[in-house]
Amino acid sequence: MRKRLAVLFAALIVFIISFASLSDGSYAYGPTDEILNYTITVDVNDDATLDMHYHIDWKVLQSGGDLGPVTWVEIGIPNSHCENLTAESDNIKKIALSRSGGDVLAKITFDKAYYEGEVISFDYSLTQDYMYEINKLTEGYTVYEFTPGWFDEIDVDELIIRWNADKVYEFTPAASSEDSYIVWNTSLDKRQKFRVSVTYPNDAFGFDMSKTFTETEPVEGNGPSEVIYVIIGIFVMFIPMLVPFLIIAYAVKNAYDQARGFKYGKKVITREMITYHDSCPHCGAPRNGQRETCEFCGASMIKKKEVIKESEAQKDKEIRKLKNTGLYHYGTSPNVYIRVNTTRPKVTVTRSSSSYSGSSRGGGHSCAHSSCACACACACACAGGGRAGCSVKDFYNTNLKLRQLELKNKNRK
Repeated sequence: MRKRLAVLFAALIVFIISFASLSDGSYAYGPTDEILNYTITVDVNDDATLDMHYHIDWKVLQSGGDLGPVTWVEIGIPNSHCENLTAESDNIKKIALSRSGGDVLAKITFDKAYYEGEVISFDYSLTQDYMYEINKLTEGYTVYEFTPGWFDEIDVDELIIRWNADKVYEFTPAASSEDSYIVWNTSLDKRQKFRVSVTYPNDAFGFDMSKTFTETEPVEGNGPSEVIYVIIGIFVMFIPMLVPFLIIAYAVKNAYDQARGFKYGKKVITREMITYHDSCPHCGAPRNGQRETCEFCGASMIKKKEVIKESEAQKDKEIRKLKNTGLYHYGTSPNVYIRVNTTRPKVTVTRSSSSYSGSSRGGGHSCAHSSCACACACACACAGGGRAGCSVKDFYNTNLKLRQLELKNKNRK
């Protein structure tokens, strides 16, 4: 009897380790796909909706075994308020909206199968609503926030976001200009996300207060009370069965982290309050956006910079809610900003005498899914796609006013 229990326990451990490897996002045979280029062009309509054009160059790295060739992909879109989803390249046989859990996706079916080494270049467009928040940071100004779809198991070699600069008041993070567009250009690791923010005066477009950012969206079907009762019933039934499994899984995951030599520590948020000079203290030139140095003489444009202690941040509601990496305007002064940097450091752990190395791979044409902390009506576009995915990098975030951007453009010409 003891031997049978030992065998069953060993089998359970192997299963949990395999599951942990899958959830860790690695495959025994390496990445299955690679995105060479991911370009999104955004134009704001008079009614404040967004016309969004997507171009993707998707390279198939593996197509053998159970995985098979790529015949379709799914790319996350901002939220469910999407219209005019249209294929713009001939190799798209069908395009339609789909859902996966709480994610809203564009499912794209190709006209043929694509095998290892082939690159799928495809284009599509859509019109997106419910993307802005009126008076979000400053009274009289409306903010769009957009996070392109990210990928759990695919690296993105080049992400380009092109946002029409007409009537823009300010934006973040720092970007270049090209043909009347604000252009962000970066790359993404697996699971990594990149958010941009664009601010307009409230009278720039037909902003509708009823379409401003909301944290939740009505639940279709059952009423709230029924949903709550169903959830409670599920928990009551399954918690006694899950507790032993979770305890074992936690122990195995710790052992797995130790075998790798590290684990991820608790999220660390650091905040700095930065006060800029109105003009260069050396040559008197006006401040250009949130540049830290004068573009003419190179002198520092920062008047004061100080780290905000966590205890102090918790006392200020406006500062406390800033938890994502970025540069945010603070208070009523036009020169004061809060810079936030969020990291999850690796903590070295002592290795055991025998270590586990390797990973497992999921089969099928998995789709890159969306994974948004906000609801579908969220002002940020939180979504992903594909069949295979990002770690967080620290991006230098800043704001630039449009007239400074245009001045620099003229100087280049």
